[in-house]
Amino acid sequence: MAPFLETSIEYLKGVGPARADLLKKELNIHTFGDLLTYFPFRYVDRSKFYQIADIRDESSFVQIKARVIHIQSVGAHHHQRLVATVSDGTGEIDLVWFQGIKWIVNMLSPRQEYIIFGKPAIFNGRWNIPHPELEIPSTQPLILSEIIRPIYNSTEKLKSKGLDFKGIGKLVKTMLLNDKFNVPENLTPDIIQRLRLINRQEAFVNIHFPQSPELLKKAQTRLKFEELFYIQLRLAKQRFGRMLKQAGHRFLKVGEYVNQFYHHHLTFELTTAQKRVIKEIRADLGSGNQMNRLLQGDVGSGKTLVALMTMLIALDNQFQSCLMAPTEILARQHYQTISGMLSGLKVVVKLLTGSTKSAERREIQEGLLNGSVHLLVGTHALLEENVKFERLGLVVIDEQHRFGVAQRAKLWEKNVVTPHILVMTATPIPRTLAMTLYGDLDISIIDEMPPGRRPVVTKHVYEPERDKVFRFIRDQISENRQIYYVFPLIQESETLDLKNLIDGYKFISREFPPPHYGVSMVHGQMKQKEKDVEMKRFLERKSQIMVATTVIEVGVDVPNASVMVIENAERFGLSQLHQLRGRVGRGSDQSYCILISGYELSAEARKRLSTMVRTNDGFEIAETDLQLRGPGDLQGTQQSGILDLRIADIVKDEKMLKYARNVAGEIISKDPSLSHSENDILAHHLRNMDKRQQNWGLIS
Repeated sequence: MAPFLETSIEYLKGVGPARADLLKKELNIHTFGDLLTYFPFRYVDRSKFYQIADIRDESSFVQIKARVIHIQSVGAHHHQRLVATVSDGTGEIDLVWFQGIKWIVNMLSPRQEYIIFGKPAIFNGRWNIPHPELEIPSTQPLILSEIIRPIYNSTEKLKSKGLDFKGIGKLVKTMLLNDKFNVPENLTPDIIQRLRLINRQEAFVNIHFPQSPELLKKAQTRLKFEELFYIQLRLAKQRFGRMLKQAGHRFLKVGEYVNQFYHHHLTFELTTAQKRVIKEIRADLGSGNQMNRLLQGDVGSGKTLVALMTMLIALDNQFQSCLMAPTEILARQHYQTISGMLSGLKVVVKLLTGSTKSAERREIQEGLLNGSVHLLVGTHALLEENVKFERLGLVVIDEQHRFGVAQRAKLWEKNVVTPHILVMTATPIPRTLAMTLYGDLDISIIDEMPPGRRPVVTKHVYEPERDKVFRFIRDQISENRQIYYVFPLIQESETLDLKNLIDGYKFISREFPPPHYGVSMVHGQMKQKEKDVEMKRFLERKSQIMVATTVIEVGVDVPNASVMVIENAERFGLSQLHQLRGRVGRGSDQSYCILISGYELSAEARKRLSTMVRTNDGFEIAETDLQLRGPGDLQGTQQSGILDLRIADIVKDEKMLKYARNVAGEIISKDPSLSHSENDILAHHLRNMDKRQQNWGLIS
């Protein structure tokens, strides 16, 4: 970044220390460069004029040309306001000022025609424009004409200090007109020429004060491309570097453990997708480079089986494996599933969690060091310093977005040679997001469900229909099925009108009383022992209904549970609803998901619920979620740091993202370290970016 752009914002004319503090706190603007990349969120075309008679909308800015026909002061003392009535021949509108009245009275001239710009509002059944901008038609600014007016987001605190969208625009203009204003180029002449991009300085000037709609479009294209390009360039460089430098254990043997399990213990045929993914993993394991692979698959698609077979390959090559899960419930679930599948095989599997007793912990630690423990399943407890392996060859991480980067790194520091990494997620990630967020990982997708799995039937019902839902639950219980009943909160919220879990539990218990029915309850604030008791009751069918919060979103596997009821379903995100639905439909019986909501729904909530009813496809749901909420809000992506996008949109700009990825890949394949002289500019800018932000892009 040029020295001028690194200057503290308080030294910009019109800012000073007090406003600078506010800009830092409210908008994270610390330097001139930060202000430069604080882009308008929309624009108003000031070459267009409205007629007063056509004003219908309070949400949009309008520009009119009208004459002042009447000026009057209304009210007294502190409640005084100035009202100027103007007419354009089609109608009249009031211009209203509550502050600066003396100055405005002196400036206004009766019968003078003005260009008036502002946002209309209705007061006492009459249209008015509070605090409009006025200019006489013949007057035009000579530099940075605001024919296309930028509109910036502001906050109430900033507005109180005169930094509304106009105030911020004024600061940007002051900076752009400074003699020292200089934006260094960060793309090579070859890229600029090939893509017919405008230069960087011109792009920044025209993103803030476009001289024409055409130049605005060119500025947006230029700045979007460079933003996406540098994300992809960094990822391509990391990935290439990993492939060259990161040696991995070579697992060439598929021996007794895999063959015994596959031929004598696997009771069903692998799906085509599972076979394809295992083939991709085997190629990685035999390459001599460290595997760094993301395994995506919908709930119930068989990811754990793929992970288990990968761990058995490691074991056939005399290496240990570990599987780390984000919660104790999920870790126990994996341990039980894996132990059950390996029953009869001479494979030692252990579980290590925060609640593992000291004596058992010591025994596990000894077994890991002498190699007698082959597979270790656990939670964050695996990261503890005294958990050491004899030969750790494979690390499997489930729902990795729930672990911090530093936490994950502790696992592969346990070995001289970095172990192979298999990252699993049941949250389907849209391709566009995966390209950006996980660009340095190889991606495998299980896009096929095991045979015999019937799609879950999803219904959306309204609160008054709850009696019907209860009748349906009774019918299901009479057929020996079990029910999940999910509430969004544990305790009552004063701000949100939600059915809280405790009241819900009491209500369900009254509707389904003992001795005919048993109701269990699980939530995140319970002690592990209490959770285990309740889960055990449900697993052993001593209770038919499990009342819970989203603690059961991931990892609870009860094949006999056939109904998932979600109260206040409109309060949940799409991916969360889909994860909850994945808790049922695990047996051979038809399963159901019932979404209960109030009648008053936002357009977005209605879209979420209708999407759930329409499809069971997790990837389609993820794409819809991305479109509805944007990448920054999707589970886990905010803390990744890599999606701090200022202007690009990975949904709307998908084509540009793919193109940026191709260009970056092409450059790195020819010059992996960016050491060629023609790429000096790219290497320099990448170094500067890395200095300014910690890089969370690397998974390993």
